[in-house]
Amino acid sequence: MRRTGFADLPLHYGKAPKWLVTRMQRLAGEIVAIIVDDFGPNAFVERISDPFWFQALGCVLGYDWHSSGVTTVITGILKSALSPEKHGISVCGGKGKASRNTVSEIEVSGDKFDFSQAKIRELQYASRMTAKVDTAAIQAGYQLYHHAFFTTEGGQWAVVQQGMSHEDRTARRYHWLSSSSTSFVVEPHTAIVGEVRRRATLDMTSKDSEGCRRTSVDIVREPVSKNRCMMMFGRVGQKSLQEWMTKTTEVPRTSREVSFLYMPGSINWKTLQKVYEFQPSNYEELLGFKGVGPATVRGLALIADLIYGQRPSWKDPVKYSFAYGGKDGVPYPADRKAMDESIQILSSAVEEAKIGKQEKMHSLRGLRRAGVPYEKPCVDWNPRD
Repeated sequence: MRRTGFADLPLHYGKAPKWLVTRMQRLAGEIVAIIVDDFGPNAFVERISDPFWFQALGCVLGYDWHSSGVTTVITGILKSALSPEKHGISVCGGKGKASRNTVSEIEVSGDKFDFSQAKIRELQYASRMTAKVDTAAIQAGYQLYHHAFFTTEGGQWAVVQQGMSHEDRTARRYHWLSSSSTSFVVEPHTAIVGEVRRRATLDMTSKDSEGCRRTSVDIVREPVSKNRCMMMFGRVGQKSLQEWMTKTTEVPRTSREVSFLYMPGSINWKTLQKVYEFQPSNYEELLGFKGVGPATVRGLALIADLIYGQRPSWKDPVKYSFAYGGKDGVPYPADRKAMDESIQILSSAVEEAKIGKQEKMHSLRGLRRAGVPYEKPCVDWNPRD
């Protein structure tokens, strides 16, 4: 299974200037039109799910390589520049309040693509589960505030979403691709890139957490009274979860010093009762159950570890990447004239598609002669151990 991923980027404030946004929309539209014309809509969705390609697109469009805004701005640009009718691609959701409209927008897009109701529900489920996994199954201290859902006329989808850390003012971006993920809960991100590695991260999607996932499901299938007893008293010769929650007890296997991994003062027993009545058959059903959030996932993982010896992964699955950009003058200001010339060249290339691919590629090589800044990103690729 290939991996898309997420990147850690410093938070930037303010808005992209209007002169840049206008050019970014036109340039993005032409770039996507060429990709769709030559390779089809699915090829673009595959590219957008690659964090390196996504970052490079932001650079080509003149945005910062190191800004969290590259996520929200680029997806916003694509949402305004792409149309289901012209490109065979729909972009739903977005930043803040817009992200909460994703499910309803997927239904509208599904109607445009003439999807069945079953297919629309499948896409809506994918949207909800990707957000749930990156909120609860991977806990690194980031709160999601951006969720963009890309889907093609053929039904393939990709997700680009971002979370914020209030501790160090960084953002983390998550990428998903439907054709690369066979499971929502077992290493579904095909690459993970960034600049910050956490000392401790609860990663329930890691293959190393398989035993903990199975045990978590077994735990919630037991009567709540039994789980409450285990939490309070544990078993003979074993530590209880209540001990974990006291500051005097040292649990060296994990990081008690990280605030976002603290256990809550109590467990939501009402939710666990509902889960027990539901009797989930696997971890995906457990995670997708309404009301099961980060604290519940964390609590079940710790019970599985301390009581049953099924330890989850506490290793941050982050990877590293580097690119460059220009809105803030890093490493130099965006060249407006070059962007305008690039738009014209790309537009002409699309209009003259009938001249053949070889001649078209000669036209596209004019990008360099037009002075468009381009450079391969420097990548420090560290596959997940």
